[in-house]
Amino acid sequence: MSASNRSGTTAEGAGKSGGLKKVVAASMVGTVVEWYEFFLYATAASLIFGKFFFPNSDTALDGIIAAFVTYAVGFVARPLGGIFFGQVGDKLGRKHTLQVTIIMVGAATFLMGCLPGFNVIGYAAPALLVLLRFIQGFALGGEWGGAVLLVAEHSPNKSRGFWSSWPQAAVPIGNLLATAVLLTMSAVLSNAAFESWGWRVAFWLSAVVVVVGYYIRTHVSEAPIFLEAREKVEQEKAISYGVFEVVKKYPRGILGAMGLRFAENIIYYIIVSFSIVYLSQVHDYNTSSLLFALLVAHVIHFLVIPQVGRLSDRIGRKKVYLAGAVLSATWAFFAFPMFDTQNAVIIVAAITIGLCFHALMYAGQPAIMAEMFPTRMRYSGVSLGYQVTSIFAGSLAPIIATAILQETGSWIGVALYIVGACIITGIAVVTLRETKGIGLRDVDTADAERHGLTTTQEARR
Repeated sequence: MSASNRSGTTAEGAGKSGGLKKVVAASMVGTVVEWYEFFLYATAASLIFGKFFFPNSDTALDGIIAAFVTYAVGFVARPLGGIFFGQVGDKLGRKHTLQVTIIMVGAATFLMGCLPGFNVIGYAAPALLVLLRFIQGFALGGEWGGAVLLVAEHSPNKSRGFWSSWPQAAVPIGNLLATAVLLTMSAVLSNAAFESWGWRVAFWLSAVVVVVGYYIRTHVSEAPIFLEAREKVEQEKAISYGVFEVVKKYPRGILGAMGLRFAENIIYYIIVSFSIVYLSQVHDYNTSSLLFALLVAHVIHFLVIPQVGRLSDRIGRKKVYLAGAVLSATWAFFAFPMFDTQNAVIIVAAITIGLCFHALMYAGQPAIMAEMFPTRMRYSGVSLGYQVTSIFAGSLAPIIATAILQETGSWIGVALYIVGACIITGIAVVTLRETKGIGLRDVDTADAERHGLTTTQEARR
């Protein structure tokens, strides 16, 4: 009897919960580091970079849009990183790939904190910012797929949604740390000091968490199912793996993953980035108060994500994801009026509700996408589906929303933009095959039968 056909609690990889928790911790700590640094840039782009690197803009919103364009560069780099590290990860392994990505993104972020402004070195300042942002995005492009697959491939079939949601929950922790650091610096320093050098400290602190994350990642092992798949590829040289193979053999899976990602990515960056722009520019809302609102929302987001992952194991991936798409389509219509009250409690509630809706889509992504692709090309498949979408979803969302606000002076267009995105994701969910409880070895077997390959067991005999 195969491992996937025994009890639903049988793990694909780590058989002991202690070993699985160690893998989850290793994936989470790296993801915390990566997203601490990524969100740090998003917040700094909203509050600092517009005037620091683009001081000659005609209006404040023009400078912010310019800063968000450099922000978008990271998203353009992400699929390139996903392609590169997906190929490497499918060949050499998830663990070593993740060690490289965490060092790259940490170094780029630290150097951002060292950059002089436009007034010191002119156009070289934004040029260097763009270069470092590209490196940061390139590394992050390989981070997500490796982190979630390290957990998904070790997880029991019956609870893969829950366990693999923990690296997703690490995202709000990283955002929480970034927000807490920026909040502390903005609270203890004058506005002039914070804008001059205080924001740099948050970037420099990344060096500490990078060292911790790298150390933890050296103490985990690859999932047995990956080692078996790699052995099979090595034994049968004709068997292909990686990016080109997944594009050729599983184009529908990639398109499906992109559809799932579309609205989730847009709504997230509207909530955590554009909301700051709206409140600070339309209402001149206090920076510290804005950061505190995000701080509270990130804590709740972290608590909700694993529970949503557990729910996807119980009632199915599709029902939970579709609920997230439908509810997210309604968010802007009540959130922006809540922002307009300028009441701190109501603002926190609006942001928190939005992130809870987002969690309904975000928590189940690792399990769903892992169950779409066979092991020999899983890293490449999930990285492509996840990261390519970021180019025309999350990267453009703050730019489009800010441009709509500048052009119309209203949030209505932004709300309609979100609705359109949710319709696209809703269609993707409806066409999705329910995979709750499926064994990853069964996915590999189906792949072998579909493409005339030998199974791992046959290759080993």
